[in-house]
Amino acid sequence: MKTVFTTGEAAKICKVSQQTIIRCFDSGQLKGFRVPGSRFRRIPRDVLYKFMKDNGIPTDALESGKRKAVVVDDDVELVELIKDALEADGRFEVRVANNGFDAGMIVKEYRPDAIVLDVMLPDINGKEVCQRIRSDSTLDDVKIICISGMVEMDKVDELKAAGANDFLQKPFEVETLIDSICKMLDMESPVPAK
Repeated sequence: MKTVFTTGEAAKICKVSQQTIIRCFDSGQLKGFRVPGSRFRRIPRDVLYKFMKDNGIPTDALESGKRKAVVVDDDVELVELIKDALEADGRFEVRVANNGFDAGMIVKEYRPDAIVLDVMLPDINGKEVCQRIRSDSTLDDVKIICISGMVEMDKVDELKAAGANDFLQKPFEVETLIDSICKMLDMESPVPAK
């Protein structure tokens, strides 16, 4: 569990801009310390927790310390496989959806850090889901990884233009997917088991 946070991490946890955290830090509302020999500000966990409590900011993101992921695919077995692998990693909290409608509802309410999105859903295509997520400025930080078994390369470019951060062709190794999610969220990649 992290004990010290950067201003960027604190901003993400509090769901405010990094500038807001820096202003609070510089004005003394948010205590912390500077890294010796640099301008970098660091905020201890207990200080951040108190700051969140004092300002009515929900502390669940800090308490679990886990990243939120949503897995969307109509292939129930694949969804379970990805969910189990992410939960086994220990750093993720996972919700699942089997169609675009449910995914939309979950994403709005849950505000995940990452979405694993099948491009071929029964009710809506992945490109449209990407566009809807990208049209909501409160979801700007959400990373989207599209997955599909039947997509030509020009369609991958369209998905990325619509807001996808990455694309994996099915079938893929679940480790590859987790590695991609970790890279996008600036987390350490899980060390492969010996």
